[in-house]
Amino acid sequence: MSEKQIPGLITSSRHEGNAAIVAIRGEIDLHNSPAMRNEMLSHLDGSIKSLILNLKEVPYMDSSAIAVFVEGLQKLRKTGGKIYLTNLQPRVKGLLEIARLDTIFVVCADEASALAAAAK
Repeated sequence: MSEKQIPGLITSSRHEGNAAIVAIRGEIDLHNSPAMRNEMLSHLDGSIKSLILNLKEVPYMDSSAIAVFVEGLQKLRKTGGKIYLTNLQPRVKGLLEIARLDTIFVVCADEASALAAAAK
């Protein structure tokens, strides 16, 4: 397991088994979601079955962020994979619930519970 430090929105990323764990910081909007998309999709090379997105430091995101997450999910579903969202801030959690996206992503309290769920 090696951890990669990345300047900007993605603060770190690492692989544990067939899971990629990506920590994101800051507001995700139309201006910075393309960079996040590129980094996130770079982990989905076919060997990754679970993408765990740690959103602990994300106080806000708009529909462009959701579009990136959905694109990643579509790519993972082709190989039977899932996206796990962890450490949701109240505003982000509310957005996902209103859009009913909390039913298509696996929402977990933290990285450890997401890793445990992904291992099942």
